[in-house]
Amino acid sequence: MTGPDKGALARHLADLIHVQGPLPVSAYMAEVLSHPEFGYYMTREPFGREGDFITAPEVSQMFGELIGVWCADVWRRMGAPASLRLIELGPGRGTLMVDILSALGAIPGALNAAEIHFVETSPRLRDQQHDTLNRAGIGNAKWHERLAEVPDGPAIVVANEFFDALPVRQYVHTAVGWCERLVGLNAAGNGFQFIVADRPTHGANVLAPAVISAPMESIAEICPAGQALISDIADRINENDGAALIIDYGTATSAPGDSLQAVQNHRAIPVLVAPGSADLTAHVDFSALVRAAEAAGVAAHGPVTQGSFLESLGIELRATALRQNATPEQSDDLDTAVARLTAPDQMGDLFKVLALVRRDQLPPAGFSAP
Repeated sequence: MTGPDKGALARHLADLIHVQGPLPVSAYMAEVLSHPEFGYYMTREPFGREGDFITAPEVSQMFGELIGVWCADVWRRMGAPASLRLIELGPGRGTLMVDILSALGAIPGALNAAEIHFVETSPRLRDQQHDTLNRAGIGNAKWHERLAEVPDGPAIVVANEFFDALPVRQYVHTAVGWCERLVGLNAAGNGFQFIVADRPTHGANVLAPAVISAPMESIAEICPAGQALISDIADRINENDGAALIIDYGTATSAPGDSLQAVQNHRAIPVLVAPGSADLTAHVDFSALVRAAEAAGVAAHGPVTQGSFLESLGIELRATALRQNATPEQSDDLDTAVARLTAPDQMGDLFKVLALVRRDQLPPAGFSAP
């Protein structure tokens, strides 16, 4: 059996540009990541040392266990409903959910209440998630294409490194205003290049004040898909009760800048080279997510840094407990994992954590009262 045609996606994109003209960055990103036949998540192995990047659940079980503790605390604050939709957006290989459920198993009633729902569009990743859960003896998960397909009811939504893969639109501050950045064919017609629309577009009207006054030639990003998803999550929380926990890398405040990047084999490569062979992501604008949440009628707590969040939940205590039965090598690995997850110069500060709850709820664990 032959592997995927590595040039098929590039040809598909070139055909689109020939027919439609240059593509908004968001359209290019969506095609590269999610094309049903050629997209990155449909054809590549993204995760782990053999993939293109490592996520926090792959670093250590402690990450998922502490998220599970957080979910259990939220469930109790909700009155410990007998049925809880435990929803994960973009569940990777399923590792995070297995560790969450391990922690829930230590809380009387929590595991029995949990109904597992995965929102995943990639068939090959669904297969991996199914295998991971089967190996852990978990057989009651359900998969959905969209959040809206998950049945109503009290819910906790977890999204770890999900929002960074949602398509962003980019704008460039030019002499005539904020014009959209597009992807077109290069002069030779054998590759792609960024170009700028020749007139302002209405989409730039939603830029934050701190961004819209940026110097000429600045680049600004917005993520309409992310803001729409926040609104959908908020509606679910308000109508059914629950909470959401969003963990991703990004900025606490809106600011100009080009954060679009391609990662292949744990290294950055040019964004427009070999589409479909590398992961495409952009930094999450947490301030924009907060504004979207508040506009939708829920309380947003944070963002706080991942380091401070995990420390407040007791990652050092959990590491100490695991060291009790660890070999010296395993103990060293625990130290390395704690540093990787919490140190400011590693994932600790770059990654942020945001919680959404009903307005009448107190701040959840890991978030200080305002």
